[in-house]
Amino acid sequence: MKLIVIGGTGRIGSQVVQKLKAAGHEAVPAAPSTGVDLLTGKGLDQALEGADVVVNVANSPTFDEASMDFFRTTMSNLLAAGDRAGIGHQVVLSIVGVDQVPQLDYYRAKTLQEDLLRQGPTPYSIVRATQFFEFMDAVLSWTSDGDTVRLPATRLQPMAAADVVDAVVEVATGAPLRGIWNVAGPDVFRLDELGRITLAAQHDSRTVVTDDTAGMFAPVPGDALIAGPDAHLAPTHYQDWLRKTH
Repeated sequence: MKLIVIGGTGRIGSQVVQKLKAAGHEAVPAAPSTGVDLLTGKGLDQALEGADVVVNVANSPTFDEASMDFFRTTMSNLLAAGDRAGIGHQVVLSIVGVDQVPQLDYYRAKTLQEDLLRQGPTPYSIVRATQFFEFMDAVLSWTSDGDTVRLPATRLQPMAAADVVDAVVEVATGAPLRGIWNVAGPDVFRLDELGRITLAAQHDSRTVVTDDTAGMFAPVPGDALIAGPDAHLAPTHYQDWLRKTH
């Protein structure tokens, strides 16, 4: 099978390419560095030539309102190019609960991306994953003032990026779902609790203060980002991952 991985040089995309190749597939990364510009459509037709599946893990450069235009333009360009190339399956990586948090610009933009894919001409699959373990350091940095980190008590069910990659590869090499597959980590945490666990593992002396107005995840209602009972639970536990990576 020939699969084109849009955003194939990034954190998730590069691992998806490696894993597909290891399974015997022809996996080709497509990104600005390979001559493919999703925003203008430049190089897209050439990249998709002869491909069976498109895996889209490209991300917006910003999380603000501009992300709406990014996902509208790139998804529209990709669907049109895929239709011209006769692509049989378009796969997009999205976020668990993304349509439950319209207060966040980025989540609204990803919901638009999903809607465009559903309405598009090609059989599709949406893989919705929870927040990545790897983003925790960035989350801590957003609301840190040196001695303290302010975090809300928002409930999350984070997972390892490697487990996200496995889920994307499994869906991309199967028949189109024409729907959503939710994947999540095995454990649910409050974000402030997750912060304390992370800092302790890193021997970081900063104190976590619970502040339900702090940071990007503050507006998230209730259990919006928790996977439902039908979700596939990934095997990697956060504390085990921390021990291996710190």
